[in-house]
Amino acid sequence: MMALIGRLHPLLIHFPIALVVVAAIAELAAAITADSGWRTVAVRNVRAGALFALMATIAGWRLAAAPEMDTPPLLEWHRWIGTAAAGAALAAALAAPAAARESAVQTRIYQTALLTAAALVGVAGHFGGVLVWGASFLRP
Repeated sequence: MMALIGRLHPLLIHFPIALVVVAAIAELAAAITADSGWRTVAVRNVRAGALFALMATIAGWRLAAAPEMDTPPLLEWHRWIGTAAAGAALAAALAAPAAARESAVQTRIYQTALLTAAALVGVAGHFGGVLVWGASFLRP
């Protein structure tokens, strides 16, 4: 059963990547336009993204612990940056403003956690791509 959970990592990971990135883009739109609708999109996406990121992180740790897995140093970077990304997404989800009347400090904490999560997701995703496809996977 634990081996199956680990093998689900590649299937689970793409959804939270998309949700966190969309949340960051929507939050940027909210900040630029002052349209609260964008913040609603951002908050809903980061909350779902944090939940799925937690599941993908657990699956990833199980996969990395499998006896047949090679453990190059890049895997450690991927593992810890991915874990930090999930933690930042969870922090953003927990700090997300519940209403428009939230303080500016609360909103700034949420925005910082969200943008940090999006940046870490990008780095961890890149390292995951290098692990699976090799260092030249972006080259034509």
